[in-house]
Amino acid sequence: MFSRLSRRQRDEFEVQALTQLDALVRSALRICGSREEAEDAVQETYLQAWKYWRSFQQGTNCRAWLFRILFNVIKKKATEKRTFVPIEAPKVENLLHFDRGASVDEFEMLEVFDQLTHEHREVMLLVVVEEMSYKDAAAALGVPMGTVMSRLNRARTELRQRLGHRKPLTKTQSK
Repeated sequence: MFSRLSRRQRDEFEVQALTQLDALVRSALRICGSREEAEDAVQETYLQAWKYWRSFQQGTNCRAWLFRILFNVIKKKATEKRTFVPIEAPKVENLLHFDRGASVDEFEMLEVFDQLTHEHREVMLLVVVEEMSYKDAAAALGVPMGTVMSRLNRARTELRQRLGHRKPLTKTQSK
């Protein structure tokens, strides 16, 4: 199924791709909502990355390349999910994810974050959480850099509005 890689290529894969595992899992968990789906998506991402490692251009951003694969895998799985609806599908819309170390404010932030559109969650994860540059996030998402900046601005604005953190009125606005 997979083409054989040389020892050097396997070592490069290990150094460049496998070191991104935690970041991919973290992001997949926030997007997918369940640990099982996230782990499946990351596993599929690494299978695809291994399969096409020969086509990866050394010297380019492996992290962005892996995130692009991850997002494509998640989108594909979401499309497949919409086409097949089990008869007794449980509703998990009100399910809260419990994190012992998180404060109430963090829970509120995570709840609001999960309400953002898929595109806004992706860009927030890459730029804010994973600290990617706009250029790298654009490469990972397969969109222009201006789109990343626009989506990030809209996502931040929506987060502020949903959390109720609005700019205070100035004297001219209050009159």
